[in-house]
Amino acid sequence: MLSEKDVETVFRRLAERAPPGPREPHVKEDPEPFKALVSCLLSAQSRDANTAKARDALFAIADTPQGILALDDADIAAAIKPCGLYNTKTRNLRRLCAHLVEVAGGVVPRTREGLMALPGIGRKCADIMLLFTFGEPAIAVDTHVHRVCNRLGLARGKTEAETARSLDARAPAWAKLDGHLWLLDFGKQTCRSRAPRCASCLLRDLCAWPERTD
Repeated sequence: MLSEKDVETVFRRLAERAPPGPREPHVKEDPEPFKALVSCLLSAQSRDANTAKARDALFAIADTPQGILALDDADIAAAIKPCGLYNTKTRNLRRLCAHLVEVAGGVVPRTREGLMALPGIGRKCADIMLLFTFGEPAIAVDTHVHRVCNRLGLARGKTEAETARSLDARAPAWAKLDGHLWLLDFGKQTCRSRAPRCASCLLRDLCAWPERTD
């Protein structure tokens, strides 16, 4: 893996690459924790545009745990159909809402451990909630961040959750508020799954990925 010094260099370069000015809001961002949590649950294996359609349709008919629990499964499934896996997500959503009402007193937890104790919420969603809703430093690891970290040697893990734990221990504290967005954009624009742009990569001198194409 990269040395501590090289990890620092990676984040410095990614920070310098970030576009100036305000960024576009993330599809899972919402100042209301419950709405953000539901958006995160709906986003699994779904494109952002489809997640947004499902989220908006659901919140048009119910936007509280109690309100969603009062709906029939068929109504929930119909609303969230655009995001796919709607039958499974309907069950998970009902379990989540029931837990919030019956166990958590209707309050969304503000810690990683508390969030991950909720039905259907894993490490990635928990970190997204910490970062975008509660403003806490956390680098959420999705498929793009997972790929970038393991190719570069920034962090190691067979799963996204393992990579997240490794990255959390290795990333400098100053980079944890924006690091997710830097790595995500880098993974989409440069270190792509197919046809990565290794020849023009600003990190190519640090990268030891054996399949690099330059």
